[in-house]
Amino acid sequence: MDFTRKTTLITGASTGIGAAYARELAARGSDLVVVARSEDRLRALQEEVEAAHGVTVHVVPLDLARPGAAAELQRRVEESGTAVDVLINNAGFATFGAVAASDPTRIAEQVHLNCSTLTDLTTRFLPAMVERGHGAVINVASTAAFQPVPRMAVYGATKAYVLSFTEALASELRGSGVRALAICPGATDTPFFEVVGEQAAVGVRRRPEQVVATTLAALRKGRPSVVDGLLNRLVTLSPRLVSRRTTLAIAERVTRPRPAA
Repeated sequence: MDFTRKTTLITGASTGIGAAYARELAARGSDLVVVARSEDRLRALQEEVEAAHGVTVHVVPLDLARPGAAAELQRRVEESGTAVDVLINNAGFATFGAVAASDPTRIAEQVHLNCSTLTDLTTRFLPAMVERGHGAVINVASTAAFQPVPRMAVYGATKAYVLSFTEALASELRGSGVRALAICPGATDTPFFEVVGEQAAVGVRRRPEQVVATTLAALRKGRPSVVDGLLNRLVTLSPRLVSRRTTLAIAERVTRPRPAA
């Protein structure tokens, strides 16, 4: 896909995978709309990529976990006269711990951001892409989408939703000139674990730039979904090889809190 003179909207763009998407697509000639809660980090990213690549970056500081945030983002984009060619739904977060001990408000925010906002933004920006006959929707899922994850039950369920939704969307869009792709990273070296905690990190962490490279390669091939990294791909195959009960037992053991050193 040629990103030259296109506009890419990236949520969760201030750090990690979102910022890596911004840097790579700006290097490929795409203007950007970057969205996150931290305006300071977005402004720093804007200055960096505009100076390095001569593209235009629109900054939208916004908490997408709030009800109505997707509609507000659409309004701001339309008021700027920007047409979105590529939507990257990267914003999301996880919580770690038993459901019975969780904060109901935090859980509701997690479901809203990971599922509702992602779906809302897709349905708001997709019709114009279809009308123009080109574009892409990239939704960031996770290797957690492939099996239940005790102590991250809600996160795993939200990412299973993202994977299923996106693969179905990719089928619907066949022949339209618009592509949909679910990228499924495993543990990645980002501030994600500053929120969820280090106990949620499983396996060797990949770099955000590797996730971006995997995404763009899969997008070129027209794939509906892709898992980042060979070891992660092998892990996601394991639920097909053993019983559901065994898969759940393995997942419980992997996420069991480690004793303090």
